[in-house]
Amino acid sequence: MARATAIACLLLAAVALAAGAYSPPSRRPPARRDDPMAPYSIGLWGDLPYSVDQATIGMPHLIADMNAAKLAFSVMDGDLKQGSNSPCDDALYSRSLAYLNALDAPAAFTPGDNDWVDCDRPNNGGYNSLERLDYERKVFFSEPYTAGKTRLRQEVQTEPLCPGYSATKPYPLVPCLENRRWMYGGVMYMTANVQGSCNNLCDTNPDPEEFAGRNAANIAWLKSTFAAAKQAGAVAVMIVTQANPGWDGADSTRTLRRDPKTLGFLPPRIGANNSNTCSDDTSSADGFQDWLLAVRAATIGFGGRPVVYVHGDSHYFRVDKPLQDKNGARIQYFTRVETPGDNAQTGNNDVTWLKVHVDPRSREVFSYSPQVVVGNVANYTSHHRL
Repeated sequence: MARATAIACLLLAAVALAAGAYSPPSRRPPARRDDPMAPYSIGLWGDLPYSVDQATIGMPHLIADMNAAKLAFSVMDGDLKQGSNSPCDDALYSRSLAYLNALDAPAAFTPGDNDWVDCDRPNNGGYNSLERLDYERKVFFSEPYTAGKTRLRQEVQTEPLCPGYSATKPYPLVPCLENRRWMYGGVMYMTANVQGSCNNLCDTNPDPEEFAGRNAANIAWLKSTFAAAKQAGAVAVMIVTQANPGWDGADSTRTLRRDPKTLGFLPPRIGANNSNTCSDDTSSADGFQDWLLAVRAATIGFGGRPVVYVHGDSHYFRVDKPLQDKNGARIQYFTRVETPGDNAQTGNNDVTWLKVHVDPRSREVFSYSPQVVVGNVANYTSHHRL
């Protein structure tokens, strides 16, 4: 108990340090832009912090670095903590909201599986996952605004389509308050609650009923967002979720490998080097195929304008083009971006972010610059790091 109290005090101190002379966020929009199509920059990050060092050392440096960049806004793509051996108590959410509110620019957020899906693991406290999601909604999504010292207004999926917490089934349907969208500088941005752990179909307590309702709501939100983007004349769409859904036969980090034409799992293969397994879960449950098919259809229907899909989850920074059409042709105007996140639960060297330069008048619209947060760079002066 004493150790847990000490860790909590360290984390709260880190938040206070990061925030500086922090005052509660106002509802003021960011400063008015004389040219709404002028270039701007945004920040993407997620899967942080995963350790006490990352919280007490890495996060203050990260927040200061992002604030110095004078961003239009940032988006955190989920996973407020490591997936195991870390409680999903109420303090987690208030502490994480304080990180977002320490950012000068508007700070958008979408939940991660470590925040709610995996909270039913005994080593995370054995919570009811849906109860934790409902609580997370109350903390982060009670108003139609981002977090941050200045806040952007967002459109919210208010229709009661998502299963909410109940001790017994069937679940009541509640608004999907975490699903958001907003137009900025000619681009439509959206978030959707798409999760790791097979999108809540595997791990400790799989929940097909919860998945089915939320998945249908996510697909409806995706379709309405692209319709709104077309109507508004958006030059591009950026989708932000948490899970790495897997895209083709090359990536088995979080799901089984996929047939890029059907976006379904490839059949099992024989032999240790060719077996179709993934590092995250051994379940064959697929919580992503219908979602990916909807993403592909929406992308193709957007008339050749850029579509960017941002996620975290597998902690590996990459920008690539993994999406193919049903005939196997690569969809060149679709780009996947994975934010760096944590890949080592000790130290603070993985606490960094991605800067995205957005030029609505350019052909590709987006360009990407991974940032080096000076205070979080590993020290190689010691011989043991060489």
